[in-house]
Amino acid sequence: MSVNITEICENTKMGREYALLGNYDTSLIYYQGVLQQIHKLLATIKEPNRKQKWQQVRQELAEEYEHVKDINNTLASFKTDQPRGGQVISCDYMESPRYEEPTRDPDVWPPPTPVEHRPSPNIRGARPSHPRRSDAPVRRGGAAVPPARGDPRAVRRANQGQENNRGGGRRESKNKEKAKKELEEGENKRFDPSGYDKDLVENLERDIVQRNPNVHWGDIADLSEAKRLLQEAVVLPLVVPDFFKGIRRPWKGVLLVGPPGTGKTYLAKAVATECGTTFFNVSSSSLSSKYHGESEKLVRLLFEMARFYAPSTIFVDEIDSICSRRGGSSEHEASRRVKSELLIQMDGVTGATGQDDDPTKIVMVLAATNFPWDIDEALRRRLEKRIYIPLPGAEGRKMLLEINLKDVDLAADVNLEQIAGRLNGYSGADITNVCRDAAMMSMRRRIQGLTPDQIRAIPKEELELPTTMEDFEMAIKKVSKSVSSEDIEKYQKWMEEFGSV
Repeated sequence: MSVNITEICENTKMGREYALLGNYDTSLIYYQGVLQQIHKLLATIKEPNRKQKWQQVRQELAEEYEHVKDINNTLASFKTDQPRGGQVISCDYMESPRYEEPTRDPDVWPPPTPVEHRPSPNIRGARPSHPRRSDAPVRRGGAAVPPARGDPRAVRRANQGQENNRGGGRRESKNKEKAKKELEEGENKRFDPSGYDKDLVENLERDIVQRNPNVHWGDIADLSEAKRLLQEAVVLPLVVPDFFKGIRRPWKGVLLVGPPGTGKTYLAKAVATECGTTFFNVSSSSLSSKYHGESEKLVRLLFEMARFYAPSTIFVDEIDSICSRRGGSSEHEASRRVKSELLIQMDGVTGATGQDDDPTKIVMVLAATNFPWDIDEALRRRLEKRIYIPLPGAEGRKMLLEINLKDVDLAADVNLEQIAGRLNGYSGADITNVCRDAAMMSMRRRIQGLTPDQIRAIPKEELELPTTMEDFEMAIKKVSKSVSSEDIEKYQKWMEEFGSV
């Protein structure tokens, strides 16, 4: 179903107008509908520049939505019951109680409106809750402030507010029902924090990847086997869900194992981009709290939210820091409880919902570690696929050089195949450091011994000279590999014993 850009603009305009009028509930509904429409539109856009602009628009509207939501929550905390007849109203933000006359004469006060249509209090420029006569003082924070006379904009706003409060209730109801209907058609689901600590929910929602990481399979050099296995475990169950049922159900857990700097986290970003599922990027700090018992609540809440947003993927980087072996002498009781809760939630991630045969409702845990031998045995069993991410081979090193040097001018004597042969045993991060160092060599030679003012006067063309083969030779001598052969043997031995590719 195509998304109408004109309708997006119109709904955005309506959401902002209702926010300016103080009808924040209706405004929030329009904002949610617009965000969902832009989300659908982004799925149909292929041009990178246009897609980036729409992502920026969506981010700005999301910030407006959160701002209106904060105002609405603040007003809700001050809201009191609607007065009936004549009674005394006392609010925290008023200096003294105020007696209100019975609402009988429509020329003085309009009939009370239902709660869902009640206008918001006069806070931050919103219209007053009840229309007043032009000569009636407006109470702000307990002080009576007379209205400005002779200001045509103020008079026009007051007249519009009276018209909206007297005759706009029915029209507002229709608009709200229309907005709700549009939202139901393409609803952007929001996790209901009721029953949970609101602060914990907000902390975890910040870890949901809202913006596209913009990392594709083609941006990752080599690692074809790892990419194939991740596509089979994450992407294909969403493409052909009828096939991945029963014994062919999707994997619940995938562990990426390998030396530092080989691209494990980069692969996770590619999964977030390619699979199109809700992606939770979780670190050990996200699940840690100084309060007793709160870390376990965070773990449980994380999986509850992942089930709500299913299909979803939970990525835990450096998982050995969260779930190391249990029973050690230095293990703290709180750490053991967190590990136990994590294991329980991973085991019940599909079984508890009764959706084992529905791959569109699956929750997959994607973990990465440099120390697989420190992981708890029970967690290792739950991470059913254990994939080794090795150091790049000769072809992979050449691809990494091409990716890193695509924006760098190279001299005619530069031979990337020869450089790739010299980088045997280097990780992807090491090769990137070699390229960065080589690209800086020409500038270092040019500015050697000069003062900052002299450097500033150098033309740009003299600083951006082509990188030569000699520059790469010097960079290789300065940058050593970070992974030893003993470490590689250790990873290979662990994979021979526990690997599952």
